Amino acid sequence: MLQNKKTEVYALGKYISMSAHKARRVIDQIRGHSYDETLMILELMPFEACYPILKLVYSAAANASYSLGWDKEDLYIMKAEVNEGTTVKKLKLRARGHSYPIKRPTCHITIVMKEFSFPRDDYAFVIDYHDKYSNGGTWHKK
Repeated sequence: MLQNKKTEVYALGKYISMSAHKARRVIDQIRGHSYDETLMILELMPFEACYPILKLVYSAAANASYSLGWDKEDLYIMKAEVNEGTTVKKLKLRARGHSYPIKRPTCHITIVMKEFSFPRDDYAFVIDYHDKYSNGGTWHKK
């Protein structure tokens, strides 16, 4: 019997009050980066779209560490997408009985993270250091 092993975690933000175009400008910068690099990029970018995306990245990393026990340092953003949501339409009343429409666009943001790490046994590397002045080293020529 095959077991479905969960290999990715995600966080979904729905009905975020900004246009999808403004959110895509930020999402394109962080796609494919590691968790630490993503936090640094989002904190230093001067766009208002960074804050809700930063909250989603935090949420996806918390989901990974809580539900699957992954280290946050080993995570990277595998997929990040922005879809358009509904548009909130209102009427702004003006003088003499007139009005004009106000359209507030919303978007849905999905952040999918995956773990990229080596097994812990592979970290035990033995460094073979040769001094060039010692006898029998790699630099010794007869």
